[in-house]
Parts: sequence; C-alpha cells; structure tokens
Amino acid sequence: MKVEDFDFNLPDKLIAQTPLVDRTASRLMVLDKEEKTIAHTTFSSIKEYVKAGDCLVLNNTKVLPARLFGVKKDTGAKIEVLLLHQMDQDEWEVLIKPAKKVKKGAVIEFGSGILSAECTHEKEHGGRILRFDYEGIFYEILDQLGEMPLPPYIKEQLEDKDRYQTVYAKEEGSAAAPTAGLHFTKELLEEIEHMGVHIAYITLHVGLGTFRPVNVDDIETHEMHAEFYRMDKETAQLLNDVKNQGGKIITVGTTSTRTLETIARDNEGRFVEASGWTDIFIYPPYHFKAIDGLITNFHLPKSTLIMLVSALAGKDFILKAYKEAVEKEYRFFSFGDAMLIK
Repeated sequence: MKVEDFDFNLPDKLIAQTPLVDRTASRLMVLDKEEKTIAHTTFSSIKEYVKAGDCLVLNNTKVLPARLFGVKKDTGAKIEVLLLHQMDQDEWEVLIKPAKKVKKGAVIEFGSGILSAECTHEKEHGGRILRFDYEGIFYEILDQLGEMPLPPYIKEQLEDKDRYQTVYAKEEGSAAAPTAGLHFTKELLEEIEHMGVHIAYITLHVGLGTFRPVNVDDIETHEMHAEFYRMDKETAQLLNDVKNQGGKIITVGTTSTRTLETIARDNEGRFVEASGWTDIFIYPPYHFKAIDGLITNFHLPKSTLIMLVSALAGKDFILKAYKEAVEKEYRFFSFGDAMLIK
C-alpha cells in the first residue's frame, strides 16, 4: 500500500492554532464503522456514546517543557534542544537544531550556566545523547528554563502551558501531548464515571515518532520509533473484566490504542501488567485485538495516524469523512476538533 493512498487536501486555514477556552466545546464527528454513517455534534455529548460497563482508556503521560534554548560554550552559537526521553538519571536522547554544530564532546549552556550538557553520542536525523550537569532538581530547572514543545504546524505562542496538558496528566516524560485527551475536563470525566463507565489509565511517553514524517513510498517499509509504555496489574484486570462482561473498550487517542494493541498482540488477546518499548505500526489491513472504539483528533495527510484510523474504520470511509470535515471546516490537529469511531 502506498503512502499517497492516504493523502487529502487540507487548507492551511483549518489547522487550529489556539485551543478553545472550553475544552468540551470542540466539534465531534461520530463515525459508525459498521453502518458507515457520519454524524456531527459537540464533544460535550461524548457521554451519549458510552454506556455503563464500557471503559474509556486514557494516556496519563505528562508533557515536559522539553524545548530548551542554549549556546555552544566554545563558539556562542545558538542551539535549540528538544528532550525526547531519559536514558538514565542525567542522560537524555534529544533532537538538536542545528545538529551540524553539535558534535561529540560539545558543551551547551542554558540559562546563564545554571544548566549545561555535553554531547556524548551522535545519532541520525539530528538526534544526540546529552549528559546534563546541574545543581538541584532537574525537573524544577526544566520548568524554569524550558518551553512547551508545540508541533511545528502551530505558529502562535501558547499563553497557558496547561492547555497543552490533559487534565489527568501525571507521569512526566512526553515530548508531545496525547491530544485527543485535551477535550476532557475533570467534570466531564466525573459525569461519565457516574454513569457506570469505567475510566482506566495507561502511560505511553510520546517521543520522536510524533515528529518523524513517512519518507517512503510503500508504507510497509516505514519504521516507527519506539516509545515507552506501561500498564499496571489493576488496569489489566479491569480491561479483561470489561471484555469478558461484554463492555466496549474505547481508547482516547492513538497512543492509548497502540499501547493496548501491543499488549494484546503479545499476550494472545489478553491484557497483562506490562511495560517496555513499542514500535507497533498499525495500518490497513490490521485486525484489532484490544479495542472497540476510538476517540481521536483529525490528523495530517499521509501520516501514520491517519493510517491507524483507516485500519479501524476503513480507508475509503475515513477519506470520505475527512473530505466532509474539510467541507464543514472542522479544526485540525492538536488544538482541533475530535472524531469518535464506534
């Protein structure tokens, strides 16, 4: 299957640059993957599409203020660093711009010298391993010096850093937000839980794969970047119980989907306590082993994310839905509107 099969026309004006004041006020397109019908509503009505005994699965990863701006110690050259994931206590895999200025042994200083980093390894595509040197608590320094790593298609500054976090963000470690979850408020989640719907949390730290385009013609040859995930014993038992009792498992976001599908794939369709690194790449045709439905945003043309939703709902149906979304001027990407595939 070709990458071009997942292309569509998207006017720049539909790329949402700022979040709505009310998280739940975004629009919601509802796709019935069996009946092939499309409905339009607002996200606050998501509770009408779940029932007692179902389970919503959310990714509780927390975005680090992971973009740092520093200078190369010996030349004063300006360097931008994006933290991707922690290797050990003080070593991180990062993206560097401009990468050609940072070779092994180079030292970068941040914030008038309160934080510095030495390059210990060079990797492909601007990747580097940095060992940080500082006094105090690293995450407190990062909160002081770092900026939220907004996607490159968002050109406007974010006034409130918390709007690029879900209200249930807990486990620090992501380079980007699991944006489908941005539509939920604590109040909406409480309403859904009071209906008898289970709320479960997993962790997948969003990493380099979010920033890497598909640069091959045949999608089968694309390699996903591995990302760390974790599911605890209680969540695994809950999901197994929901399945056994006939409830539906609805993931919030493609990151939650990839986590559940990885665990189910590796355990003959069952959920178990697990952690590790996943590079699962979901595209048509794919048989889903874990989930029944998905809440997600509208994705980039030719991206791995539109391939995933196409595997769930069917490529032709997804492209039809996206065409309708463009015609009705839905807002796209991280701060945009939402889609439910049921």
